[in-house]
Amino acid sequence: MARLTTTDLTIRFGGHVAVNAVSCTFEPGTLTAIVGPNGAGKTTYFNLISGQLKASSGRVILNDHDLSTLPASARTRAGLGRAFQLTNLFPNLTVLENVRLAVQASNHGAHRRGLNLWSIWSDHAALTQRALEILQAVSMADKAEAVVASLPHGDQRKLEVALLIALDAKVFMFDEPTAGMSADEVPTVLNLIRQLKQDKTKTILLVEHKMDVVRELADRIIVLHNGTLVADGDPATVIASPVVQQAYLGASANPADTQEAA
Repeated sequence: MARLTTTDLTIRFGGHVAVNAVSCTFEPGTLTAIVGPNGAGKTTYFNLISGQLKASSGRVILNDHDLSTLPASARTRAGLGRAFQLTNLFPNLTVLENVRLAVQASNHGAHRRGLNLWSIWSDHAALTQRALEILQAVSMADKAEAVVASLPHGDQRKLEVALLIALDAKVFMFDEPTAGMSADEVPTVLNLIRQLKQDKTKTILLVEHKMDVVRELADRIIVLHNGTLVADGDPATVIASPVVQQAYLGASANPADTQEAA
């Protein structure tokens, strides 16, 4: 199970507080959408959780393990998986080779039975089999031998999710997963996130500005505004709240306008 908590998480850039003492707990089996206007601190908050930025103060805790002082690589090994913006693909290798390398780096590939030809062949076969199972799960088995550089944008993003599965991520963090995608590619990635939601041991965080995507996928919404957590709750309640209508949707304070914007 993957229970993620941030406690008073804060970062300052000079005199500017980009994320201001955000305390929040994300439970397994829940997809939480993080929304807010441009500059609200959503991606910065993601970067603080994943370790891409060092917090000025506050803590990041996964399953009672304090990750606050760990670099991004160590947080990845602990189970924090950051998709799309920061996942590295090897463009000149095949799809299968990319996933097999991720499997090898995970716990699935950590076990060694001694340095002999049989164990090397056996490990290689096991890694390949696991990689093929993951590609099947993300509907990319037919692209196993394709060179990554030749893949369309949507397939590269599907591959990034496959890598997070291969790395045995406990927390999946998606930052604008449909950004830059064609209308034909969007349903594929959204279906993949729906599949991930079925695993109730995983925790999913989603930064997204498209409210139709948020409404469809989110079990919970939190709202950041000027780096501060201003709303937290179920999607219908949060989307309808005046603070979201004004801060996120830019609606006026007029009740009729608010209802129309919702």
